[in-house]
Amino acid sequence: MELNLKGKKVLVTGGSRGIGKAIAAAFIEEGAQVGVTARSHNELLQAKQELGVETYQKDLQSYQQREQLIHEFIDDFNTIDILVNNAGASHGDSIVNTPPDVFGKAMELNFICAVHLSQLASKQMFDNGQGTIINVASIYGKEAGGVPSYNASKAALISFTKSFSSEAIKNNVRVVGIAPGAVYHPNKEWQRRLEHDPDFLNKYGRDKIPAGRLGKPEEIGDVAAFLSSDKASWIVGTTISVDGGQSRLNY
Repeated sequence: MELNLKGKKVLVTGGSRGIGKAIAAAFIEEGAQVGVTARSHNELLQAKQELGVETYQKDLQSYQQREQLIHEFIDDFNTIDILVNNAGASHGDSIVNTPPDVFGKAMELNFICAVHLSQLASKQMFDNGQGTIINVASIYGKEAGGVPSYNASKAALISFTKSFSSEAIKNNVRVVGIAPGAVYHPNKEWQRRLEHDPDFLNKYGRDKIPAGRLGKPEEIGDVAAFLSSDKASWIVGTTISVDGGQSRLNY
C-alpha cells in the first residue's frame, strides 16, 4: 500500500529506542525525513547510525527545551508535517504510596509535554494547511491495570486527543492516538521481570493477551505510519488500541 509519506518531515519524541525508534524506522521506510529526540546522547547516536535520523538531545520536562526542539526541527527541515508524541515513563507505585508531586511528574512528561509540543507544532501545520499529530497513549489510559499515575496521565492524553482534534481538523490537521498494549523491547523493567522469571514473557502473553504473545515495536510503527497517511484521512480524534486483544473494552 502506497502511503504517500515520501518527503514528509516527521518528529518523533522518545525516538531513540523501543516503540519510538520503531515508529521512526517505519516512517523512514516510507521515504519520510525524520528527527528524533531523547535525553540519552548514546542512544541518540546509535539511532542516528542505524536509521540516519536527525537527533535532538532534550529533556522534554523543560518548557524551554520543548520550545527549542520545535524551533530547531523547523530550522533544520523548514517545516513539520507530522508530530509523534511518544515520550513517556511510568512513575510511582500504588495511589496511597505515590506522593502528589510524583503524579505531577507523570502528568508533566506523559501529558503536558504532548500538549505543549502539539500547540507549538500545530502553528506551523495550520499555516501549511495540513498535518498530523499522533499521541501515543496506552490501553491503561482507557482502563485500569498499570501504575495509577501513568494511567491518569494517559487518560488525560486520550481526552486531549479528542478535544484538540475537533479544533485542529478545521485547519486540515488531524489529531489521532494509539493505545498500545504490552509491547516487548529491551528495557530495565522487562529485564527486571525476566531476571526474576526467565519465562515471564511467555506466561504474560499466554495469560493476559488473547493473541498469545506480547506486541512488537514494529507493529506500533506500522500503525503510526498508516494513521499519518492519506489512507487514514477520515480518522480524527480516535485513539486506536493496538494490543492483540489485551484490552477488555469493546472500543
